[in-house]
Amino acid sequence: TLLSHSLIDPSSSRPLCKALLTSSSLKIEVSVFIDSGADTNFMDIQFATNHGFQFEDLTEPLIVRSLNNELLHRVTLRTKPLQMAIDNHQEQISFYLIHTSEYPVVLGITWLNNHNPHIDWGSGEVLGWSTKCMASCLRSATKNNVVSESDPENLVYPDISKVPDIYHDLKEVFNKTRATSLPPHRPYDCAIDLLPGTTPPRGRLYSLSGPEYEAMQEYISEALSAGLIRPSSSPAGAGFFFVGKRDGGLRPCIDYRGLNQITIKNRYPLPLISSAFELLQGAVIFTKLDLRNAYHLVRIREGDEWKTAFNTPCGHYEYLVMPFGLTNAPAVFQNLVNDVLGDMLSRFVFVYLDDILIFSKSEAEHVQHVRAVLQRLLQNQLFVKAEKCEFHSSTVSFLGFILSAGDIRMDPEKVEAVKAWPAPENRKQLQRFLGFANFYRKFIRGYSSVAAPLHQLTSVKHKFDWSPTADRAFSTLKERFISAPILMLPDTKRQFIVEVDA
Repeated sequence: TLLSHSLIDPSSSRPLCKALLTSSSLKIEVSVFIDSGADTNFMDIQFATNHGFQFEDLTEPLIVRSLNNELLHRVTLRTKPLQMAIDNHQEQISFYLIHTSEYPVVLGITWLNNHNPHIDWGSGEVLGWSTKCMASCLRSATKNNVVSESDPENLVYPDISKVPDIYHDLKEVFNKTRATSLPPHRPYDCAIDLLPGTTPPRGRLYSLSGPEYEAMQEYISEALSAGLIRPSSSPAGAGFFFVGKRDGGLRPCIDYRGLNQITIKNRYPLPLISSAFELLQGAVIFTKLDLRNAYHLVRIREGDEWKTAFNTPCGHYEYLVMPFGLTNAPAVFQNLVNDVLGDMLSRFVFVYLDDILIFSKSEAEHVQHVRAVLQRLLQNQLFVKAEKCEFHSSTVSFLGFILSAGDIRMDPEKVEAVKAWPAPENRKQLQRFLGFANFYRKFIRGYSSVAAPLHQLTSVKHKFDWSPTADRAFSTLKERFISAPILMLPDTKRQFIVEVDA
């Protein structure tokens, strides 16, 4: 005997959401009624008949009664298994067939127990899903958008047209939907080990402007739908705020400084960018890959999620994936990509975090190399952002340098930035300029001697006094950057003349 509250009182307040039902021959969007008072899942028999869903007989009839024991239905049929998608949540499900004209599809307590969704019973909105669902049911990170056959393919594979046809059989590695879904647990999960006797602090709650508040709501909603975060009851709570992007957009940031101070550091090294140049001798063709949603492709170690908790004006949440801002995030991610591509590194691949450079001495060889990398990434559920990649190029921009056959140049955009750089007015501004300059110091002969008066001003032992000597050094460095030479790639088989720039 089955009970159903909704069949007696269909006007009662229950969540009502959109779902996509898929059979072997049909896809249809339908309003689904979520009812904790119904013992199981029902579908209106007329609705099922009209849409051609296939039925199967029950071995024994089921009786549906109301809460006051009134006989409502005698059920003898159910649908054959259908695919059902609610936002990014997908599953296979069958429905018992009854006459219920108010709502054609009802999800009952068996469904609620199985998936344990996070529901706002006041607004009737599904806000998130259980840990079980995050591991097995979530497929898409797009809120309020169920993928259907009518969806354009470029929503799933954006800018796939930029990818050479010879790699289209591997297009799954460019799948945006999979890249924005919850990844599996791996041995490379991000651990957050704390110093003995410490606990993450509870940070401040930042006030947000109107546009920032809207952006926050959108971010939280999408991250919940994707299963990347979940509501938290953690005693920790870092501050959540936004910084502006170059394009005028807003980038969410979380202030993990307090957590980072008490986190035991992962000392896995990041590669020296200069070491890449030594590998490129003889290379004439390049491909640059950019991993999509890079850090979010790594899970937080199970049991450590509470330490990532953050505060927002609309609630308290924690990450299931590795967020930006954690002190160990770069080391964890570099360890992952190095191990995934380990046998290819230094042969035809250089990796710096989510930027991958593939280099070869011929086009035929290059195709083999690129295919090998794409296949390996796909096997390890690491996905590529097609719209930011460059394929089969004789010249490529990589990590602030322009690389081509036999030489290296500064990125012209960086040169333009130097031209417009104003004279520093304080020590912090000077340190920022010198940090930029030091990155490109290999292009400037005698860099140390030219920059010496400026480095002297960065010391707290000296008063910051922008003297004529400092101004000349600043102007000289700018001029030398603007007229910087093209560097030749070294041939390690030939003799070198070593000059020390101390």
